[in-house]
Amino acid sequence: MKVRILVRLKPGVLDPQGRAVHHSLEGLGFDGVEDVRIGRLIELDVADNTTDERIDQMCQQLLANMVIEDYAIEKLSASEAA
Repeated sequence: MKVRILVRLKPGVLDPQGRAVHHSLEGLGFDGVEDVRIGRLIELDVADNTTDERIDQMCQQLLANMVIEDYAIEKLSASEAA
């Protein structure tokens, strides 16, 4: 089973990478960009019997820094995983 995990900074946490990208977009003439937040996407291929609770534990213990980051878990269908 394929699982996609999106990790991003919690609201209110400064995002220097996002600021740099925002500044660069403005410098290149891309108007209308209000804000940029940078995150990371983690794709896992896990056994079909892996529980949601187990995936949640992976996120909390290793994949996300729970002090400053939030995460969202998405299970991919067979067509999305291909």
